[in-house]
Amino acid sequence: MLAAAGSAVGLGNIWRFPYLAAKDGGGLYLVIYLILALTFGFTLLTTEIAIGRKTKQSPLTAYGKLKEKWKFLGVLACLVPVIIMPYYSVIGGWVIKYLFAYLTGEGSNAAADGYFTGYITSTVEPLVFMVIFLLAVTFVIFRGVNHGIESFSKVLMPLLFLMVVGIAIFSLTIHFTDETGVTRTGLEGLKIYVVPSLEGLTVKKFFTVLLDAMGQLFFSLSVAMGIMIAYGSYVKDDANLGKSINQIEICDTAVAFLAGVMIIPAVYTFMGREGMEASGPGLMFVSLPKVFSSMGRIGNLIGALFFAMVLFAALTSAVSVMEAVVSSFMDQFHMSRVKATILETIIALTGAVLVCLGYNRLYFDIVLPNGAHAQILDIMDYISNNCLMPLVAIGTCILIGWILKPKTVIEEVEKNGCKFGRKQLYIVMIRFVAPVLLVILLLKSVGILTVI
Repeated sequence: MLAAAGSAVGLGNIWRFPYLAAKDGGGLYLVIYLILALTFGFTLLTTEIAIGRKTKQSPLTAYGKLKEKWKFLGVLACLVPVIIMPYYSVIGGWVIKYLFAYLTGEGSNAAADGYFTGYITSTVEPLVFMVIFLLAVTFVIFRGVNHGIESFSKVLMPLLFLMVVGIAIFSLTIHFTDETGVTRTGLEGLKIYVVPSLEGLTVKKFFTVLLDAMGQLFFSLSVAMGIMIAYGSYVKDDANLGKSINQIEICDTAVAFLAGVMIIPAVYTFMGREGMEASGPGLMFVSLPKVFSSMGRIGNLIGALFFAMVLFAALTSAVSVMEAVVSSFMDQFHMSRVKATILETIIALTGAVLVCLGYNRLYFDIVLPNGAHAQILDIMDYISNNCLMPLVAIGTCILIGWILKPKTVIEEVEKNGCKFGRKQLYIVMIRFVAPVLLVILLLKSVGILTVI
């Protein structure tokens, strides 16, 4: 379960959650996110882990074992990590590059304008760091579930949590006076983060916050990409499934919240409200290095700790993504773990090379259906996150909610006399609420629904 929690705690918690919280009214977003985590997220997470344990199969074959005609859903679920692994490896390489810069005392260079763009558009260096990250993930997968993934997670997850807590506490103690004489503090930034802002709240804005929180939760918990089915297949029959799911929920939500405490006060203190408008790579690789640079000498140490923490989060998530594919190859093609890992590494490496070259020799710019400008990495992200993942989740809700009925999952959770504390809530969510929310999310993600 530590491995499953490690999968849930990924880059999305660190570079997307704080941005959405700041954009969507601070405490208002947090309240909505928490409610959705206990209902919507709980439903999807429970379903996938239960499917995994019930079938003892990988995501590629699990759906077919439940219902022969639904094999296609397993194919879609397996496609997601196949697409994600290449670009996740590239981003992991970016993190290693920045960690290396701070460890060698070059943090001030990382804060310079154009540093990030100059790095990703170079030809060789991104490839080198990407390969280092991918080989580290491959090594863990080679060692298997017990000696590789579990041992890896037992070490990194506590370290990750301690580092997040430590940097979060530090962020609350800082203060800065800008050139106009205005002094801002970390505690003021915390207030922006946790106090609900209802100013200008309309029905349209409320639904925007709702969909933002739902989308973040959807990706944060690693559902609809086969990972939780793969990990569920390794859960012993005598384990308390409900308790394990609660632990994953708590761990993921706690780290997401602490990531906000870690980032928002620091960015606000040194860059004001304008600096809080950045998200994703712009936040992590452009805004935050400027924040660390503004801290003076200690900024290099904080930057090194921060990117070490981000690397831990990226590694635990990437291990989970690769395991979902490797376990699928093992079940479907009856391959050994070594052969399946080598095959997936070759596939991921090929895709990752294309992603790296997409910022230089293979560069192009197209507009996606949702209006966003995209290169190769963005296209892969759009196909996996905006299209395939909502489709897989919708299909799962239909299969379990209406064809096999919720008792399929309920019986698995209640095995060995274990209690299913939110049983009635689960039935309502899997049959009615979750499918509707997911359809709305899908339509918005692909750019069809623009009213909200």
